[in-house]
Amino acid sequence: MTAAFLSSGWTGRRRPPRVLALAMLAALSIAGLGELAMAAGTSATSQPGPGQTIRPLQETLRPARPASFLHRTYDAFQNVRNWLLVGLALLLGRLCGEGTRRLRAPMVVGYLVLGVVLGRSVLGLIDAESTAKLELITDFALGIVAFMIGTELSRKLLRKLGAKLLVIMVSESLMAFFVVAALVWFLADWLFPAAGLATAGALVFGAMAPASAPAGTVAVIQEYKAKGPVTSLLLGVVGLDDAFAIMIYAFAAAIAKVVLSSGAVTLVATVQGPLLEIVGGLLLGVAVGLVLLALLRRRHEHGDVLVYTLAAILLTTGLANALGLSLILANLAVGAVLANLSARDTDRAYQAVERITAPVYVLFFVVAGAHIDLRLLAALSLLGPVYILGRSAGLISGAYLGARMSRMGPLVRRYLGLGILSQAGVAVGLALTVANEFRSPEYGRLGQQLADLTINTIAATTIVFEIIGPITTRIALARAGEIGQGAKAEGALS
Repeated sequence: MTAAFLSSGWTGRRRPPRVLALAMLAALSIAGLGELAMAAGTSATSQPGPGQTIRPLQETLRPARPASFLHRTYDAFQNVRNWLLVGLALLLGRLCGEGTRRLRAPMVVGYLVLGVVLGRSVLGLIDAESTAKLELITDFALGIVAFMIGTELSRKLLRKLGAKLLVIMVSESLMAFFVVAALVWFLADWLFPAAGLATAGALVFGAMAPASAPAGTVAVIQEYKAKGPVTSLLLGVVGLDDAFAIMIYAFAAAIAKVVLSSGAVTLVATVQGPLLEIVGGLLLGVAVGLVLLALLRRRHEHGDVLVYTLAAILLTTGLANALGLSLILANLAVGAVLANLSARDTDRAYQAVERITAPVYVLFFVVAGAHIDLRLLAALSLLGPVYILGRSAGLISGAYLGARMSRMGPLVRRYLGLGILSQAGVAVGLALTVANEFRSPEYGRLGQQLADLTINTIAATTIVFEIIGPITTRIALARAGEIGQGAKAEGALS
């Protein structure tokens, strides 16, 4: 049902732009109402100044004036703000998604644009407090995406693409690292405010490049019901390259710390944390996957399958966050356990979860868009364009080289790299790690400058990759001729 709704167009008599305009007008009215009520509340609660008199009790008990009505309305709105925002995000997000699809762009782009409009950059309806409360949606969506990717990694696919997938993943990740690192190193005199940052800066920014964003890629694949060699490799690459990106960062950051530090920094101590994050996440996923499989083998009703699967995803996500493990790899391992031990249970779990992905994707990308601060783009220095161009060139050329070494077909060589440009959560997380670690006094003034440059540049360039990534993924799938092939396969089976 959800898949049909995703693939269907607008069926109402009114056109989406008109409905969208009315809904946006309502949102603006609510925002204006809140501001007016805040002003009214401030004036009503202020203390009387010299020469002023306190209002008599009779006046206080009179019927509410418009200002007090607005104040009460604003208070009521604040009490249920998050639920209203969720409803508004679902309604307007879907309409914006339909609008961008009519423009031959993925619906994900519409969700992100709406998030930007509702967020801090324009209307401010979804403020920092609201985005923090809605982070549960982000983790839940990432858990679902990772689980669905894991269900695609069956033994049959791994036997067919295992070595090729590994070669392509390593090739595109390392190429992105080396291209960005080389560009930053050669242009260091123009990119950095102080001498001495060339080597450390090249290593850190190169380490940011391989990380991808599986949510956007999976959402586009599901929206267009793509199926084929490029689609299968895309799912495998975006599901696994984040783990490899974390390891690349661990080694690069360790060397950068040695370069900047006046004391001793051991490579083992720096790499130990990321290694435990990856291995621990995989072990957690395997354990939860085995429990889920035992439950699914005893229960066959759709409701039971959905409840148990969602419970496994939520438990895995919560435990991973609590233990400091990778929630993406942990949930990917849950899906992979099912895929390799029971194809029948895998299909039932996948189909049950797929039916609820539409609203989850809408909320996930609207919240992601609300995090975007467009002012960062205005403050972007030459380092931003260099990073964008270097990362894009490295990923595309690396994917082509890996596909050529794996003797993949021409379509895979040409278009796989276009499908892996999205970048979001993992890269921002690594940038925050740089900001926290390199501000330590032992790395001095240069470490502080590198930390500031990294977090600001990655936060700004993520905006670009979040928008262009889904678009280039759609282009890649369309030119590879794989859009709609999943629907044809389902029709043939039925």
